[in-house]
Amino acid sequence: MDLGDCYRVLGLRSGASFVDIKTSYRRLAQQYHPDINPGDKKAQDKFIALTEAYKLLLTVVPPEEMAQRSTQSQEKAPQSTKTTCPEPVVTVTQEKPTPKPPPKPTPKPPNLVEIEQRLKWKTYEQLQRFLKERRFPQAIALAEALAERLPEDAEVRQWQAIAYQIWGRALIAEKQLLKARIYLKKALKTDPNNKSLSQEVQRDFQKLDQIF
Repeated sequence: MDLGDCYRVLGLRSGASFVDIKTSYRRLAQQYHPDINPGDKKAQDKFIALTEAYKLLLTVVPPEEMAQRSTQSQEKAPQSTKTTCPEPVVTVTQEKPTPKPPPKPTPKPPNLVEIEQRLKWKTYEQLQRFLKERRFPQAIALAEALAERLPEDAEVRQWQAIAYQIWGRALIAEKQLLKARIYLKKALKTDPNNKSLSQEVQRDFQKLDQIF
């Protein structure tokens, strides 16, 4: 099960937060739990798929991200103020606030960049497996989901373009020529500055012309 499938199983869009993932899993797990649906094979299979998707997403969407947002919101929250008439400036300056004990140090959440990089390379490994196993639709869906999550990453665009080109070449071998042309064009459009890829795609177009 790839990351895109995990989000879809839980009824979420790609890149959903930890809170959304946890909330959706709890709701669906209660709905399809075997104890609530005794003897229902479809509900049991759905419950298993939900659990697998939830566990996989927890490895790439850690709860620290939620804690960081909570901490930041607390720091930015304005302190309560009295609505009574303002006192003279001299009085205010003479009052000294009661000293508070220093806050206990809390562990810092992982840097978001590190989280994104972990997700990126974990997805890349899965993309390579899909291409090796010729599971091209899954590979394309995974590459597109990663590109949507990291739209400014040049390497991700390159991986996406290569996935399009590899599938286009496979479609030529299967004589699905119109579909092959579509994905070869997508490859060029996705990574137009990749000269090596452009040369490979041009050779693929020549094969298409010879077959036509």
